[in-house]
Amino acid sequence: MSTATQRVCFVLRVRPERLAEYEERHARVWPSMREALTAAGWRNYSLFSDGRGTVIGYLETDDFDRARAAMAETEVNALWQAEMAPLFEPMEGRADEEMVPLTEIFHLH
Repeated sequence: MSTATQRVCFVLRVRPERLAEYEERHARVWPSMREALTAAGWRNYSLFSDGRGTVIGYLETDDFDRARAAMAETEVNALWQAEMAPLFEPMEGRADEEMVPLTEIFHLH
């Protein structure tokens, strides 16, 4: 039985004055973080910025809830989220918990 790939897109808000630092840190994501994302089923993961603090994330996975839960169980994710937290606009939880998927309304196959 084949599993359909989920395309997931989400929006986060980085403090505009910290955006350059956010981009710099993502230019050198820890190898252990990259490995954990891959092992958890995150594929084609990309981040985009409008240059003013809005960050758009996109990834493909077989099951986003399961992929996110797998990352939440890793020590490297907790360390990464703690280091990145000051860069984000105030939010209720951690950035990885605030990744609410947008509704896909069109996909050109």
